[in-house]
This record gives sequence, structure tokens and C-alpha cells, in this order.
Amino acid sequence: MRKKRLQKRRSEVRPLPLLRLLLALALALCAGSVLRAQNVEKIVIDGQGKATAFPHYWEEAFGSGRANLTLRESYRNDLREVKKIADFKYVRFHAIFHDENGVYDEDEKGNPLFNFTYVGQIYDGLLKNGVRPIVEISFMPKKLALRQDLHPFWYKQNVAPPKDYAKWDLLIKKFGEFLVERYGIEEVAQWYFEVWNEPNIDFWSGEPKQATYFELYDHTARTLKAVNPRLRVGGPATSSAHWVSDFVAHTAQEKVPVDFVSTHGYADDTTEDYFGAKLDIPIEKRMCKAVEKVHKEILLSAMPKLPLFWTEWNVSGYGQRHAGDTSYSATAIAQTVRDCDGLMDMASFWTFSDVFEENGPFREPFPGGFGLIAPGGIKKPHYYTFSLLHKLGSQRIANDADNVLVTRRADGGLVVAVWNLWPPDQKGEEKEVELEFRGVKGDPRVSVSRIDAAHGNTLATWRKMGSPRYPTEKQVEEMNRESALGNTERMKLKDGKLEITLPVNGFALIEAER
Repeated sequence: MRKKRLQKRRSEVRPLPLLRLLLALALALCAGSVLRAQNVEKIVIDGQGKATAFPHYWEEAFGSGRANLTLRESYRNDLREVKKIADFKYVRFHAIFHDENGVYDEDEKGNPLFNFTYVGQIYDGLLKNGVRPIVEISFMPKKLALRQDLHPFWYKQNVAPPKDYAKWDLLIKKFGEFLVERYGIEEVAQWYFEVWNEPNIDFWSGEPKQATYFELYDHTARTLKAVNPRLRVGGPATSSAHWVSDFVAHTAQEKVPVDFVSTHGYADDTTEDYFGAKLDIPIEKRMCKAVEKVHKEILLSAMPKLPLFWTEWNVSGYGQRHAGDTSYSATAIAQTVRDCDGLMDMASFWTFSDVFEENGPFREPFPGGFGLIAPGGIKKPHYYTFSLLHKLGSQRIANDADNVLVTRRADGGLVVAVWNLWPPDQKGEEKEVELEFRGVKGDPRVSVSRIDAAHGNTLATWRKMGSPRYPTEKQVEEMNRESALGNTERMKLKDGKLEITLPVNGFALIEAER
């Protein structure tokens, strides 16, 4: 009897392993759904939320190499391409007084001789393409230099102070008079004149650096204002946000003209350089923290209403990873635009083009150069980034999410940028984002544009070609054609919601119809 009961019991439990398997599978699926739900980032977009002015400060100006490069057709081609997508107003470059432009000479008796032939051609070319200059007054003509202190850059600019300030003043006077006579004061009054470039480091050999730079600034600013008081001048154009408090205090105390403050800073500048201490601030957040510091310094100064121009900036290339050539640049640029909003009046991205020769001509198309356009006219991911950011509205709607910009256009349409930023030295994960639109009528259609490994990735196309060192015009055309963003994805909100998957360093721009 016991044996029969055991057999019966075994026959009763025989199906249990299958039930357990099915139960385990159900639990796993349930757990997976819960996990996915937990990993979805939910962002509420309030279409009727309070909005503030959102000037496109990041696309007002772009930097470029040195003045003489502007005479090249390749430079002007790239300028026109970026003008199409960002409609920038100003361009900044070094070395208008470099000897290759023939501006200054002396006769056998040491009397100054001036020649502004190339200067006119340089500025004519900009204005014909709808762009004005931020005139960086640099570097020192060799015959006017106190010493032959040549910088190690490929074009060997002289970074010494002038040997004779009377001659320097005369150069500035003749330069200003030439510009006003050629273009008219109504035009030149809309330019900006920035005295020198990064005098706190090896671009200035005066000693002590700060005191001798202030002397240069004082002479230059006063002379320009003597030419015409409407000419706008500023500085100190320092690296890593240095000297701003001292500069403003000096100009206020000595009653030296100043119309704006300018300084520089890059994502991978160290916190020791920015703040004088080793701080735990991610590379992607560092620059805007420095901007905030300078913004406060100006507010607490004797001239709290001075505009702040950040006349050089870029995201980190992460060394040999050349991250600026990848979609990482898109997410890092978007993060910077978000974080620096309201803290400056103009930012000049360094640079719009890789027609650029600080270390000589580039040896390949993707060496990690600063530009939006690689040598030969190849459009990089951050070219497309600026094209999409240009579509953001003129009003920003507040949102607590760190990876989103919510804006409203003049026609009432909403434009939202969202991204999944991962430092290139970390293993990232894709992200599911649920955008819940409130305050919009019905479930409007939306269009989505993307930049990621599969969109806007010219580098991938180049590698697929076999990484040609000298791409032909036909190959460049193919790269730009295959990487172009093309038609947007058309979607429709469902119950006011839009779900979107962002790969590692994926960026998306969502435009919602009214």
C-alpha cells in the first residue's frame, strides 16, 4: 500500500517541473518589464510652462585659425556652409598683424610704413559672406617687437610687447582709420575689437605678464576710442577664465575704455587652472562652472553690466580618442548649451573649420581637429549638431531634467532636444526616454532628427571607404551624402506621450506641431 501511495504521489508531482519553468519564465518576463520600466527616464514637457528668453548665444560667433587663412577658397567655402546652418554673425581669428599680411614695416631711418592691402581683402571676404569680425588685435610685427619671441606654432607669430608704444599707438590709429574709411562707422561700430590672445600664457612674453598686458590694453583701447568713440573694445582674452576681476578693477580705476569682457575656457581645462583647486567636476560640466564663476565676478565688480564673451570654447576630444569627431560631440555641445544658458552674452566655438594650421597642415581627414568641417569639406557630427540646435526656439521652458532643452518657437511650436551623454572613457548604456507633453492640443504629430553612430557619422563612412588619407572630391561628396541627416522620423504622440530610444551618445531633436 505504501508503495502504491508513493507511486501515486510521484505521478501527481511529475508535471511540477514544467509548471515551475513556466512560472520562472513568467517571473523573469515580469521582472524584465519592471526593470525596463525602472530604466525609462520620464520627462514631463509643459507646453504652457513659464518661459524665459533664450537667445542663441552659442551660434552668434565662431572661431577660426589665423587671418591669412581667410583668403583661401577652402576657408570661405566652409564659412558659407556653416553660415547656412547656424547663421552666425561674427568670426574671430588670430594674427591680423602677422608679417605675412604685410601690415607694418620701417624705412631705413626706422619710420613706420603701413600697408592694409591684405587687411582689406580679409575683411571684404567676411562681409561679402554676411559675417562680421571680432577683431583680435594680434600679434606683434617683427620690426615693432621688443624681442624676437616667436611662438612655437607652425606660423611662428611674435608674442613680444612693442619696442616703442608711440609706434604701436600709430599702428592702431592707422588701422582704425583705415577700417572706418573703408567700411564706414555705421558698419565698423558693429564689430568688436579684442586686445590680444591669452596673454596669461605663452602667447604674451611681457614680464610681469599681467602688468605689461594691461599697459598694452590701455594704449590700444584709448587709441581706438580716439579714432571713434563708437568702436567697441574689450579684453583680457585670457585662457582658463583668468584675470577677469583684476582686469575690470584696473579699467575702472584707471578709467580705461572697456565695452565687454572676454575670456576662454575648454571642457578639458583642469579644475586647478579654473578654480585653483582639485575638484570633482566632470569634464562635461567644468567649463560652465567656470563661466558661472566669471559671471559672478563681473556682477560683483565696479561694472556689473559688462557683457561677457567666451571667445574660445570646445568640448573635450579625450586625447587620442578624438571624441570630437564622433557623436559624443553632439551630446557634449548640447550639455554645454543647456548649462551655460543665461551666464554669457556670446560664445565663440573654436573652430568652424579645419582650415587651420597651428601645428601645420593636417595629415589626414580625422586627426581630432577642432572644426565642424574636416579638411576637404567633410562635415563632422558637430556640424549637424549646430544645424539642429539652430532649430531650437527663442524661448526656453524650464525643466529639471539635466539632459533636455525645452523651447518654444515664435509660432508657438515646441522644440525639444534630448540626449544620452556618456564620457568616451566609460562604457555607456542606451537609454529609454518617455516624454510626456502637457498643455498641448490633442496628440500632435512630431518629427524627430537624430545624431548618433548611425546618423551624421561621417567618420564611419570614411572608415568604410578604407580610411583614405587624401579623399577625392567624389569621396568627400559621398561621405557628406551618406552622413546627411536626411528626412526626419514622423511620429504621433499617444496619450500625450512619446517614447524614444537614445543609444550611447545619441542626440535627438523633437519638433512638435502646433
